[in-house]
Parts: sequence; structure tokens; C-alpha cells
Amino acid sequence: MQLDDLPLNRNARVQTINWAAIPEGEGHRLRSLGLEEGVEVEALHKGILLWRDPIAVRVGRMRIAMRRKVASAIFCELTL
Repeated sequence: MQLDDLPLNRNARVQTINWAAIPEGEGHRLRSLGLEEGVEVEALHKGILLWRDPIAVRVGRMRIAMRRKVASAIFCELTL
């Protein structure tokens, strides 16, 4: 499942990240904030606009915001 499709308040583990689909600067920011394969994530809330952008995501103990297009390049699986 893609991160932008993750139900709110559900924990998941990042399986793969398509870094080629993420702009270089944004990829650097996400890596420095701890986003990598194997890390636990949780979708906290999505924007209220028509496109539901941006998405707030918990990565480890941090909350970060990312565009929906970036979140669609991150694949994860639900955890219990």
C-alpha cells in the first residue's frame, strides 16, 4: 500500500521507497528526518483541501509533512 492511501491512525512499516520519484531536495530532507525502509510510520491527518494535501506523518517520534505525490512513492505494510 502507498503511504498516501494509509488509513489515518494506523501503524505501518515502510517496505520500499522510490527515491527516483521524489525530488532530490525533498528526498534529502526525508532521509535526514529518519525516513527509510523498515521505519514505523503513521498517517496522522490529511489536508482539508480538495487534493487532501499535505499529509502529516509520524516517523519514529517525529511528525513531518509531505505532499501527497511524495507519499505515493513510499510503499508500506500495515502492522498490528
